[in-house]
Amino acid sequence: MPTQTQQKAFLVKLREYRNKYLKAKYADLDESATRLMINTFLTDLLGYAELEEIRTEHMISGAYADYVIQVDRKKHLVVEVKAIQIDLSENHLRQAVGYAANEGIDWVLLTNGRSFEVYRVIFKKPVTYKRLFAFDLRDVSILKDASEGLVLLHKKFLTHGELDAFWKRFQALEPNNLCKYLYSTDIIRFLRRILKRDAHLSFSESDILDSIHEIIVNKIESQKPKAPIGNVGRKSRVKEEKEGEAVVEEEIVKEN
Repeated sequence: MPTQTQQKAFLVKLREYRNKYLKAKYADLDESATRLMINTFLTDLLGYAELEEIRTEHMISGAYADYVIQVDRKKHLVVEVKAIQIDLSENHLRQAVGYAANEGIDWVLLTNGRSFEVYRVIFKKPVTYKRLFAFDLRDVSILKDASEGLVLLHKKFLTHGELDAFWKRFQALEPNNLCKYLYSTDIIRFLRRILKRDAHLSFSESDILDSIHEIIVNKIESQKPKAPIGNVGRKSRVKEEKEGEAVVEEEIVKEN
């Protein structure tokens, strides 16, 4: 993954790009002019060689993708560009994903020079896609987050599998994926054990499953803690017992 120094350097370049191009006088640029902006983005920010690694007007199944990023004969990314004055749409996305699917390319960058959307193409039947992240660089407050995402498209990180690793992490933490762990035998048994300890009552696995399912399907009024709420297992109980013993000993000493 990018180091802190690399992240900071990319953020500086992203700010420079924003300050140079996202101005009122460029708000009505057509698609060809917007591509000039993206040329700068691909070369100066993402580090790709202009002729060898950035293939323009790449023909795919009789149509032309704006750019295909190819390094060492491997095609890594389809880049589809729309005019800066046009908002990105579902039709634009389907067009770009179609290009990628026909070439067996995993990643799509859809952009109009101000909005940047990155998608993973999922090669199932039918082919689907999933958005990894999207940023509108007109919003200065999100520049840091944008830099942390977009830096993964840099030649150094894309070609070394860092974006793929981020995708695997993204998949692992998706709610739909985490659900299967919440329903697992280990989790159910753990919850039965600590609930019996705290409530002094016995609960069936079915009781626990019903409650977990309700948490998943219904919105629960709860604030996210800044950190996990203490340990609720054996170590926590042992610690509490030791602290209790210490208090008793202290009181005995005071009485004496």
